[in-house]
Amino acid sequence: MSLQHAAQALKKFFGYDRFRPLQAEIIQAVYDRRDTLVLMPTGGGKSVCYQIPAVTQDGTAIVVSPLIALMKDQVEGLSANGIPAAFINSSLDADQIRRIEDAALKGHIKILYVSPEKLVSQSFQPLLKRLKINLFAIDEAHCISSWGHDFRPEYTQLKFLKEQYPEVPIIALTATADKLTRKDILTQLNLDNPAVFIASFDRPNINLTVAPGQKRFEQILSFLKERPNQAGIIYCLSRKGCEGLAEKLLQRGFKAAYYHADMPQAKRSKTQEDFINDRVNIVCATIAFGMGIDKSNVRFVVHYNLPRNMEGYYQEIGRAGRDGLSASALLFFSYADVMSYRDMFEQSEASAEQKALKIAKLERMFQFAEALVCRRKTVLNYFGESYDSSCGNCDVCKNPPKQFDGTVAVQKALSAITRTEEKVGMTLLVDILRGSSRREIFENNYHQIKTYGAGKEYTYDDWMYLLLQMMHLGLVEIAYDDHHRMRVTETGKKVLFEGKKVPLAMPQAKEKVDARAPKTVEKSQAQINREELFERLSQLRKLVAQKQGVPPYLVFSDATLEAMADQRPYTDDAMKNISGVGERKLQLFGDAFIAEIRKFMIEKTNEGQRLVGATTLVSFDLYKNGKSIEEIASERNIQARTVLNHLAEMYEMGESIDIRQWLSAEASDMICGALPLFEEPYQMRSIFEHFNEKFTFDQIRLAIAEYRKASNTAKVKS
Repeated sequence: MSLQHAAQALKKFFGYDRFRPLQAEIIQAVYDRRDTLVLMPTGGGKSVCYQIPAVTQDGTAIVVSPLIALMKDQVEGLSANGIPAAFINSSLDADQIRRIEDAALKGHIKILYVSPEKLVSQSFQPLLKRLKINLFAIDEAHCISSWGHDFRPEYTQLKFLKEQYPEVPIIALTATADKLTRKDILTQLNLDNPAVFIASFDRPNINLTVAPGQKRFEQILSFLKERPNQAGIIYCLSRKGCEGLAEKLLQRGFKAAYYHADMPQAKRSKTQEDFINDRVNIVCATIAFGMGIDKSNVRFVVHYNLPRNMEGYYQEIGRAGRDGLSASALLFFSYADVMSYRDMFEQSEASAEQKALKIAKLERMFQFAEALVCRRKTVLNYFGESYDSSCGNCDVCKNPPKQFDGTVAVQKALSAITRTEEKVGMTLLVDILRGSSRREIFENNYHQIKTYGAGKEYTYDDWMYLLLQMMHLGLVEIAYDDHHRMRVTETGKKVLFEGKKVPLAMPQAKEKVDARAPKTVEKSQAQINREELFERLSQLRKLVAQKQGVPPYLVFSDATLEAMADQRPYTDDAMKNISGVGERKLQLFGDAFIAEIRKFMIEKTNEGQRLVGATTLVSFDLYKNGKSIEEIASERNIQARTVLNHLAEMYEMGESIDIRQWLSAEASDMICGALPLFEEPYQMRSIFEHFNEKFTFDQIRLAIAEYRKASNTAKVKS
């Protein structure tokens, strides 16, 4: 099997003209029967790496997937693209499973998804033995490693695959795995001399923003108002938090719902289906939500609380912008989140080693949140990818903090910690520095220390921001085992007693916007047209999806609709060139979307706008309504020859037009027979003179259209 076959399948089934980085190399490795480990960020195109080999080779691919929702979503997407696929899991009854197994044995299923529990069960082994398996794909492969962030014990049993099917290549895929986890995946699966592919983890289309956790709801409201009707996920730490936030958003008029493990299964399923089908725009959820969703048009992910590790954070924000269009990731953080996680980890039944690992990963996450360098640089460096430049698409790059000499501020804070005998936490320390009348301060006589009220020049939020930097710089630390009290480190003592200088960054104050004079950016007519057509195509997509009983993004992605709105394809050939339009989707949906685009172009032309190709469509539309060339010319105030040129162009593009009323078969044969003597682009006068002026320019133009149409048809058949 060659990569040429793979490229043809990519175009036929998925509508893409070229592979993304590393996909072709990975597919070639599978063709070469090599075991393979693939690390690609969420939305990077991992699935194609096993789906293309599956459909281009004899036999069936077995895909191990951890979630029912994930299997269902993948199978629906493959079916929409014309690829026979199915899944077997606990959601099916015995009769359904038997029918799928029979279809697989008859060779009617190219890709079969199963849960790890089902794959290792004794009842499934006879089917495996009888199937012609072309590859095993282990999705979410990080689940096999106890060093990963989402360990699943059942995954560790998958090592039997290499033992019992040594000749079948295994491809293990994951979006998030550090070096230790990668090594463990290879060991646990016992892969034979595997090819390892690590794609860039960079998702440049996602804007990364981190904000302090104060007034989160107000910040979220502002964020959402800038993104009306966009789909997004807001991750919350607690189930109660999910419900409360969703209720508050509903009260403010947003289409929101919540999702967590304590909900009845039916309600969880309804929330997920409503989100997938665009009936709900926003889901407030715990981190379990989204793993089984391949929804391509999620435009934002918000973390209401600090994620517990970098792997989870990057996997979750990767659920936004899977179509490659602009997306946003907003993360709120506070030290209270860190304390909540630490308490959770300490109270768990995990081993001391696992607890230490979780805490270390949490600390890295916290360092990312408080870092004052490019966010993307921090993330990519964590995953071992060098990134020397600044991304220009994160909050730090867009608003670089101004450095100032923070030595005096640091000394005030360190002095207050020392004078309270290191018995206060961060919040109480700030209240002391700001001279608060809090009862606890007076009960402990903290109002009598020298630094009481010494930091009134900074707001509460500013002090919290400065203290976080002090932690990051190693000037103070938290005694987690002693009520989270603050301690001065040896480095901090050098600042306090030896005058060591400390540069700090202050958060920039937000500019106040005058509501009476909002800033507006004048849109061009072309931009207005694109946005209007995109919206119309989106509404059409929703109607088509409802009739088909599939999620809208499985009809066409936002990126594909954006390309349609920009290029306005109004023929089958033009639509084929739109990325994301494969043969199956063109057959199912092409006519409806082409009709909507044509309708839009005709309307704009009738309004006086001049769109490329639109005047041709207007003439053709009038012709379809029964008007003659002369009537069309009169109504449009153009020459009859121009109208005939329009009709010739539409005929050439495949439209049904009876050109014999203007061009006889005999004349067509003579002109078309001579066209090989001339080169494209044809010069009408040369042909006219070749026949000693026997045929009119109109007849020649129509004959050229018929010749080109016949040539295009022959190419398609070949």
